[in-house]
Amino acid sequence: MTAPPKKLRRGWTTGTCAAAAAKAAMQALLSGHFPATVQITLPQGQQPEFKLSMQVLGDGWAQAGIIKDAGDDPDVTHGAEIRARICHGTPGAGLVFVAGEGVGTVTKPGLPLGVGEPAINPVPRLMIDAALTEVLEGAAPDFTVEISIPNGAEIALKTWNGRLGIKGGLSILGTTGIVRPFSCAAWIASIHRGIDVARAEGRSHVIAATGNASEAGARKLTGLDESACLDMGDFAGGVLKYLRRHPIARLTLAGGIGKFAKLAQGAMDLHSARSQVDFAALAALGTKAGLDPEPIAAAETALAALDYGGAALAMEVARAARAQARAALAPAEIAVQVLVCDRAGNIIADTGF
Repeated sequence: MTAPPKKLRRGWTTGTCAAAAAKAAMQALLSGHFPATVQITLPQGQQPEFKLSMQVLGDGWAQAGIIKDAGDDPDVTHGAEIRARICHGTPGAGLVFVAGEGVGTVTKPGLPLGVGEPAINPVPRLMIDAALTEVLEGAAPDFTVEISIPNGAEIALKTWNGRLGIKGGLSILGTTGIVRPFSCAAWIASIHRGIDVARAEGRSHVIAATGNASEAGARKLTGLDESACLDMGDFAGGVLKYLRRHPIARLTLAGGIGKFAKLAQGAMDLHSARSQVDFAALAALGTKAGLDPEPIAAAETALAALDYGGAALAMEVARAARAQARAALAPAEIAVQVLVCDRAGNIIADTGF
């Protein structure tokens, strides 16, 4: 008998951990004592409770830490310590947020924070404000809040922060306060922010690639730098639907034969668990290229079909994928180029614009 699938465990965002750490630090600053645990209220009303991983009380300041638990999500910040240091600020100034060690600073326009601001996103700021308000019981919140993450700068190298213009560390993120395992929301949100930054910089051409090799091939062809690239991965729909509402003049899509065969068939999520290559449809494209459809229909993988059909099949896939992309972008007038690449990033089909 097959065992029922394990229920995946949810976790907490960096914003939730920062708010909990800030509340504990504020309690200590005002009372002289840290709580054994700290509870906060999330935007949707949940009230999680956390143990402190560190606590230091100084002269006019207090600092607390929370270890981030991302649940069963493969989050690069899982296990990181999110620290908040609270000290008295200038009367009338309200809450002032500061990026401490391992928290980035915004250096490009287009993000929901101004250039020069610490990368503590708007919802986490509101969560921190709400958590501190509970402690202050209506008193004026004139405090400086410094959020830090030891080793955050090193962890940030595994994220897209550099491309988004967030330098020096991680972002404090979250809109609900909860990490949902494998929700892919963070990836799609990064795609959206990449488009926002490109538009704010006045870019007229971006690359959206399914992987590193295809991105490298597209960059070599177009001459665009890394900051013009979107980490599309499997989320073609995440790119196309957002560009439909926030257009850029020219879009180059780059990827392998397998993923673009699925895009050519209308799939917007190209992950192998959520869409499959229709080999009958692929064979029909082969027929358009003047190829014998039977070896393509009988192929077990898209790569095997490509071994038979070569550049002619790749071009038909690229053209069909381009047609699907243009349909998804309509009515936005965006010129689309599709590049089908091999595993080394060599371009084997190019539709042009």
